[in-house]
Amino acid sequence: MVSKHVAPVMEFWYDFGSNYSYLSIMRVEEEAERHGVVIAWKPFLLGPVFKALGWQGSPFLAQREKLRYVWQDMLRQCEKYRLPWSRPSTFPRNGLLSSRVALLGAETPWIAEFNRQVMLHNFQRDRDINSEKEVGGILAEMGLPAESLLKAAQSDHNKQRLKEQTQEALDRGLFGAPTFLIGDAMFWGNDRLDDALLYAAAQGNETTAY
Repeated sequence: MVSKHVAPVMEFWYDFGSNYSYLSIMRVEEEAERHGVVIAWKPFLLGPVFKALGWQGSPFLAQREKLRYVWQDMLRQCEKYRLPWSRPSTFPRNGLLSSRVALLGAETPWIAEFNRQVMLHNFQRDRDINSEKEVGGILAEMGLPAESLLKAAQSDHNKQRLKEQTQEALDRGLFGAPTFLIGDAMFWGNDRLDDALLYAAAQGNETTAY
């Protein structure tokens, strides 16, 4: 009988309009590799989730005091993680097209870099991440076939997949982003990324015999 180590998997649920998802996306790949954890990338849309939960939009917009705090907190967090930051002129920014592309590429080698570039577009460059020109530009800069990827991302099949993935988020109890799932164990918020990775790594210490 041989024991085989099974790499643990952490589902990373994120929305491109989410400022705290930005913090996690920019550092999760490196941190996951350090812990020996595989990332399952799960782009979804917070808007329909908020609506289903009875919220008209981002909870940050409902209270000016909370939003004022968030902008202060983002400055501190970006300084902490040494990330660039520019308050977006539109918040939360519509990232539908970017999410469709991310879903299309979720299991490809380029997904992590694409996610980072979209987030930098939103939270450093203050650019439209729902624009074919801007998203196509990101893909082209990465050396990818932008035209064919945009076409595939906007196919009826892929559009439906994103709707289904967003519904799955609701069905599994998600209420915000970023959210990290290891099996049924949920960790919510950028400040729980390290805890989620530690938990996932601990699950990976178990072995499978055959």
